[in-house]
Amino acid sequence: MAGSSTATPASTSTVKSRVNGSAKKEGKEPLEIKEHDFFWTYTEEPHRTRRLAIIKAHPEVTKLCGPEPLTKYVVAGVVGLQVLLAYLLRDTPILNWKYLATAYVIGATANQNLFLAIHEISHNLAFRSPMGNRLLAIFANLPIGIPYSASFRPYHLTHHKSLGVDGLDTDLPTAFEAIFLDSILGKAFFATFQIFFYALRPMFIYRVPFTWIHLFNVLTQAAFDYAIYTYLGPNALAYFIVSSFLAGSLHPLAAHFIAEHYVYETVTPEQRDPDNALPIPETFSYYGPANILTYNVGLHNEHHDFPAVPWTRLHKLRDIAHEFYDDLPQHQSWTYALWRFIWDENVGMRCRVKRKEGGRMVGGGSSSWKQSELES
Repeated sequence: MAGSSTATPASTSTVKSRVNGSAKKEGKEPLEIKEHDFFWTYTEEPHRTRRLAIIKAHPEVTKLCGPEPLTKYVVAGVVGLQVLLAYLLRDTPILNWKYLATAYVIGATANQNLFLAIHEISHNLAFRSPMGNRLLAIFANLPIGIPYSASFRPYHLTHHKSLGVDGLDTDLPTAFEAIFLDSILGKAFFATFQIFFYALRPMFIYRVPFTWIHLFNVLTQAAFDYAIYTYLGPNALAYFIVSSFLAGSLHPLAAHFIAEHYVYETVTPEQRDPDNALPIPETFSYYGPANILTYNVGLHNEHHDFPAVPWTRLHKLRDIAHEFYDDLPQHQSWTYALWRFIWDENVGMRCRVKRKEGGRMVGGGSSSWKQSELES
């Protein structure tokens, strides 16, 4: 595809080199790199650099930022669908094939959609009002069965601000996971139960302060679960929990968790040496039809480059700045990405880019969180 009229091939090449952090970082303490370790780097995460380069080449992309009114209607529809299905399954045994098939095919898809609605809302992309976004996230949380939307936001925003930073980015596997799960059986176990890893891992890295919005999230969810249990019965409530588990297990849409930041490209010995400051691709996009069900989360390079651009405008962003994205590695299929993660010995738990420093925790640390940052 031809380059943009606002950037020559030479300038684009220069920008791409700069975007990928190819400038050597001086004065850093040498890293002790072990065989079969994570991919350690001194380079800056590429998204901020690429964002600045894209804005310089295509200043009109900034007009794509801002809330998407459609989001609240999609959330309301999916929440309503899940409540209706819980009602219809209230007298169906949990181990009945109709119950399990509905939970896997519809319920898991719907709850994965709600996971990603909460992800979208965490960037304040449903309403202009921060409080409106917090409340919508709690509403989207209801069919998931377990309160998590309030805690997800600070962890996820830190993931953006501190991509790959050891001890801050809770999307990274821990050393324990890398040691004990880096085998076919281990990776299969991780992929099957990954929802528990993503739920529990952050608390072992650092804990966010518990605020009134967290309490409101817990109390609202508890009241909703109690009402479902009281009026529809235990099988209806279990439908939400089973759907959430399957949504984060061996489900085609759950593959996006792994496909987004695990390194699927061959990494050369030269790239493995952080002193060479050679870029390693650490975010992968997917442009296939599953994006229709997942708020376009597959456009993950685009999302990290511009977190303020909502899901409905990410394709427009790519179209405008395509020369920055055309050559980046991408997945053709989330299902194949999941299959390869489990079976390919060259792709595993250690295939993540890590940094010793850089970025920041949202709020600057547990002892200095700003109330406005916790509530906005």
